[in-house]
Amino acid sequence: MAPGAARPRPEPQRGPDPGWGDRLPLEILVQIFGLLVAAEGPMPFLGRAARVCRRWHEAAAQPALWHTVTLSPPLVGRPTKGESKGEKKLLASLEWLIPNRFSQLQKLTLLHWKCQVHPVLKLASESCPRLTFLKLSDCHGLTPDTLVMLAKACPQLHSLDLQHSMVESTAVVSCLEEAGPRMRRLWLTYSSQMTAILGALLGSCCPQLQVLEVSTGISRNTIPLQLPVEALQKGCPQLQVLRLLNLMWLPKPLGRGVAPGPGFPVLEELCLASSTCNFVSNEVLGRLLHSSPRLRLLDLRGCARITPAGLHHLPCQELEHLYLGLYDTSDRLSLAKEGSPLLTQKWYCTLRELDLSGQGFSEKDLEQALAAFSGVPRGSQLALCSLNLRGTRVMASTVSSVISSCPGLVYLNLESCRCLPRGLKRAYRGPEEVQWCLEQLLTSLPSPS
Repeated sequence: MAPGAARPRPEPQRGPDPGWGDRLPLEILVQIFGLLVAAEGPMPFLGRAARVCRRWHEAAAQPALWHTVTLSPPLVGRPTKGESKGEKKLLASLEWLIPNRFSQLQKLTLLHWKCQVHPVLKLASESCPRLTFLKLSDCHGLTPDTLVMLAKACPQLHSLDLQHSMVESTAVVSCLEEAGPRMRRLWLTYSSQMTAILGALLGSCCPQLQVLEVSTGISRNTIPLQLPVEALQKGCPQLQVLRLLNLMWLPKPLGRGVAPGPGFPVLEELCLASSTCNFVSNEVLGRLLHSSPRLRLLDLRGCARITPAGLHHLPCQELEHLYLGLYDTSDRLSLAKEGSPLLTQKWYCTLRELDLSGQGFSEKDLEQALAAFSGVPRGSQLALCSLNLRGTRVMASTVSSVISSCPGLVYLNLESCRCLPRGLKRAYRGPEEVQWCLEQLLTSLPSPS
């Protein structure tokens, strides 16, 4: 090398950069963490990420990432001693975590807590002023004043899910009396104490309630719940969703000369699905829905007393989901043999899902009903994407016609359809399978003479 010549610079060493995490902007890191939290929840990911480096610790500590949390103690299903030990261990961690991370918590879910529900909710009431939703699933040991304490400390709490938890009716009623004017959504499991909670709702305790769901637990109720339909309409006039799932209930008789109730004018979803004996008739359905023009979803699975004529007179004109499946009907001779065209002729333009499984309509009646989807003008796009004809007497020509007319059909159930060729009696999922079914049906049909 000549004297005075510049020496070449050494090549930079290639390898892992130990400081890349510190140079990543905090805002970008928080956004990345937010995507993971949205998919998997903040725990245990954020706790582990906080131990990587200082920058990750700072990002994981952002309260905005802790807006939805599910807490479940370990050792679920083990003996009671083990459960209590696991809950105490988690509670010790929460005593620091809740005050330091949960200031913006909005949704809290507790799963399988048997002993320490009250201490956890006490911590939440002290540190979570923005809490809007609380779910307790398979939880025990809730004291009567716990829910009231939370309702007073969290002025934005408007949704309460107590399904499958042991909660005394006095605790629920007291909570509703405290938070009732702002309560929007309520999920309950039926018990012998349901009458007291129902009485609070009938007494206009929750005038702004929008969602009410009552379901049965593992053991179904054997004594029917008597439901004053008209009183519920007056007490909860803003209901948008009403679900009475697998519940045996009776509407309270209206009485002679009594005017119909105000109805549910903004109701969009009614679910009365049941696998047990139920007493829902056309008359009961009319009392529930006579003032519900906005209804979009109607689930009457298991309601064998409902007929197409009763449905045809409902005021809703844009029904999108109609479920009339019968899955455990012993007396099939009493089922309606005709009338299904009344349903499709009224709602063929708006229906997205139609379930007629187990219904006793004749071949000709079903042909006329499903022909409504074939008689639309060219260029009109039908909304139907799911059709359940399981166990019906639908014919091959009828099925092929409805598939050809509904290009958006992605689910078709033809199980146990006695009038179809063998090998085709199954459920079809996805557009490819539905089109394959059409091809097979067309080849099985007799050629015109």
